Amino acid sequence: MDHELAQVNVARLRDPLDAPETAEFVAGLAPVNALADAAPGFVWRLQGEAGDATGIRVGADPMLIVNLSVWESIEALRAFVYSEGHLPYLRGRRAWFTRLAGPSLACWWVAAGHRPTTAEAMARLARIEAVGPGPDAFDLRRPYDPAGAPLAAPAGAARSRSRP
Repeated sequence: MDHELAQVNVARLRDPLDAPETAEFVAGLAPVNALADAAPGFVWRLQGEAGDATGIRVGADPMLIVNLSVWESIEALRAFVYSEGHLPYLRGRRAWFTRLAGPSLACWWVAAGHRPTTAEAMARLARIEAVGPGPDAFDLRRPYDPAGAPLAAPAGAARSRSRP
């Protein structure tokens, strides 16, 4: 495999990580990360000393958290995102996070073995915000293959929204 799929997802917390309002989210971090680590097609994820990425800053806003990972394919990432173990947290995100003004998710192809930095990831989000999804940065509803060709949207994908 010459390429792997990098993905970044950023979110702005409504309340600090140690607040009672985020307790359910925080309690789910280790189990969901363990599911990702064991998922077919999972390659790597950014993590700090605590085993997750919540302590890694991607800007001046201390409420902004990042998830950065690498997968073998778009299908592997989608399978995890919509899996039984992750889906409840995806559905509950509005209780823990505010909606961002710009995109919160970006995917892009990297050479196999490359581990993207947070600066690279934030640049991909900025690219989607500036010019929309394209071969260099895209979302799961408008994916591209490693050669830069658009792929068919998955069945049931919403096409009218620009952010998840």
